Amino acid sequence: MSSNVITLGCRLNLAESERIHAMIGPDTVVVNSCAVTAEATRQSRRAVRKARADHPGARLIVTGCAATIEPDVFAAMPEVDGVVLNDAKLLPESWGLAIERAPIARSIARTRAFVPVQTGCDHACTFCIIPQGRGASRSLPPLEVLRSVREHVEAGTKEVVLTGVDLTSWGADLPDRLSLGALVATILGAFPDLPRLRLSSLDGIEIDDHLFDLIAHHPRVMPHVHLSLQAGDDMVLKRMKRRHSRGASLDLVGRLRAARPDIAIGADLIAGFPTETPAMHANSLALIAECGIVHGHVFPYSPRPGTPAARMPQVDPPEVRARAAALREAVAHERALWLGGLLHKPQAVLAERDGTGHSGAFAPYRLPPRARAGEILTITPTRIVEGMLA
Repeated sequence: MSSNVITLGCRLNLAESERIHAMIGPDTVVVNSCAVTAEATRQSRRAVRKARADHPGARLIVTGCAATIEPDVFAAMPEVDGVVLNDAKLLPESWGLAIERAPIARSIARTRAFVPVQTGCDHACTFCIIPQGRGASRSLPPLEVLRSVREHVEAGTKEVVLTGVDLTSWGADLPDRLSLGALVATILGAFPDLPRLRLSSLDGIEIDDHLFDLIAHHPRVMPHVHLSLQAGDDMVLKRMKRRHSRGASLDLVGRLRAARPDIAIGADLIAGFPTETPAMHANSLALIAECGIVHGHVFPYSPRPGTPAARMPQVDPPEVRARAAALREAVAHERALWLGGLLHKPQAVLAERDGTGHSGAFAPYRLPPRARAGEILTITPTRIVEGMLA
């Protein structure tokens, strides 16, 4: 039996799973859990049960945010042989390796590499339980980031994605109080042959002038930002304890579009936050059109025990689901318009292993049979097939 890592949740989890896979021994299955919503925690427990059914003779270990927040719950599951908390899951000794440094995963060589540069969060959004699973914000020092990027580049990777829980806070805890913009500039300078650098979810309020300039103008920084917007109503944002306003989001997106018209906007949005009225929900719906959000992660709000929002007046669950569906429909409408506008326009597309690929703006493409994984092709699409340009 070979080793296996089952991943739930964010890109940071995905990047960490690749590192874990390089460290675990044979006959071991790891479930890297997620706790961003109550449903994510339930899915993590289901994944554990399925993993045991699929691998009855394996050693089954659970790690990740859900296992860190509720270690006793997961340890008590009869399917589980052990729990590894988040702060230990990238340590070689947690997986029985007697080495000083964890090996770099090679599983995505020649295509796209997710490089974690930060974890944890110092903010206190009222809906969020992730700081309980990840702890305070901690940044990977620049030399360690460069080492990781170098190994991927030397393995043939064409695109590096920087990931973190609160990516834009990178550097604030380091001795020189560096910024994410400085890190991005350092990577671009150190690896001139790296064709594509992409950033995972950003907190718009933390995008300083240096980082903005790189996103807006540097040709090797991909024209794609995913913003942690969460809502489009100022009262909801205040009750969420977010640090930005609706107007600040619109201003940021407007400035990005003015500087780089081909940029694609993504966003995290929460539907049915406690106390949200129909009018407040309508403001979030309108924000999707006003920002032209084409990559949307919509989360129906679910109360997380121990968070302030769980003690606020709740929206009825059927209404939460209906509002989430409406937000997804609005994003789908913007996405369809966007994809239609890309027809008959040549784009550089990075080929994946499954016959698909993505442009710099992360538009999905079906590739011709000749495409090789890791190759960057110029494609001029003439049609849309099942949501993909072809």
